Amino acid sequence: MQSLEKTELTPNKLLKHMIDEWQRSIASPSTSSATVSSPTTLSEIILHEKLISALADVESSPFKMASLRTLKACMENNTSMQQEFVRSGGIQTLAKVVAQAMLDPNDFTAFQACEEVVGVLSLIPLTDGDSISFLLKPKRMHQLMIMLQRGSFDARLNTITILTKLARADQNWIESIGHKHVEGMLKSLLEVLSDEATTKLSAYTLDLLLEVVAKSKIGRLKAIETGAVCVLIELLPDSARHQSEQILLMLKRLCECAEGRAAFSEHRLGIASVAKKMLRVSELGTKLAVKILWLVCSFYPTERILDEMLAFGAVEKLIGLLHIDNRSSTKEKVIKMVRMHGTFWRQYPCFPCELRDYLKCN
Repeated sequence: MQSLEKTELTPNKLLKHMIDEWQRSIASPSTSSATVSSPTTLSEIILHEKLISALADVESSPFKMASLRTLKACMENNTSMQQEFVRSGGIQTLAKVVAQAMLDPNDFTAFQACEEVVGVLSLIPLTDGDSISFLLKPKRMHQLMIMLQRGSFDARLNTITILTKLARADQNWIESIGHKHVEGMLKSLLEVLSDEATTKLSAYTLDLLLEVVAKSKIGRLKAIETGAVCVLIELLPDSARHQSEQILLMLKRLCECAEGRAAFSEHRLGIASVAKKMLRVSELGTKLAVKILWLVCSFYPTERILDEMLAFGAVEKLIGLLHIDNRSSTKEKVIKMVRMHGTFWRQYPCFPCELRDYLKCN
């Protein structure tokens, strides 16, 4: 019996949407039982409305952090919500948030919002061409580079995840983003790799670097120019098994071109670090190490390189591989190296006697 101050009615859109869904389900006998018996249908509807509401708040509200975290919570481990986010123009909406935040590089709160944005974007599968093309635009790539350089641990991890998805989705992504941004990206990735040598971030960084050098000659040459060979060689000696395999694979790909072999040969730790990993990491690690030595001593066989292969135990390990009773491409490479340079190695007094006798027999 109290008087109402306002007589306007506020529609409950969520309830109306749920009623409409229920009416559609009973109108279709083939799906009615599944809809009524499954409690997830209503929860999906509620989650959908929550996502749309959060997306609207991100666009209109000056306080975006809570809405961005709501978006992330709605989309985590939920493919349908991720697809709905893309269909609703979520990527474009978040791009506006980042563009606005980047106007003031000293605004810490705005930059935190950017970090939340890359966290949301990292959840998207990135399988549709429109989303990929939108994110590959130079302006977007520049924003991602800023996050890679200045972001927190999680922000950099999420940024690398986005870049890796783009690399795997588009064979020509390097050409799409332009040479300038490729160089900036590689410098940022190598800095991350140098700073985070023993973390999860380094593994993600190496995955992305492998994508860069695998699919593009330009990416490979730019990686060499920005010092990738030097960074990888210095990380290799103390790396764990999986990281060692990643680094050796990266070095192998870089040494497949003349510029990479030259950069490897000029580094005083190159032969030593690769020789250390032979027969100590895994079968794959040994195979990659042999391939690197084969590329270098076949196409760049300087006297210093051959001396270092002997001094750091690479030759001894190569001879050891000859005793493995199989016929593989790795063993074939070892045989060719021994035949090419055995005479040079045999002349040194430090060369083991048993190995000298072996070379005489071959």
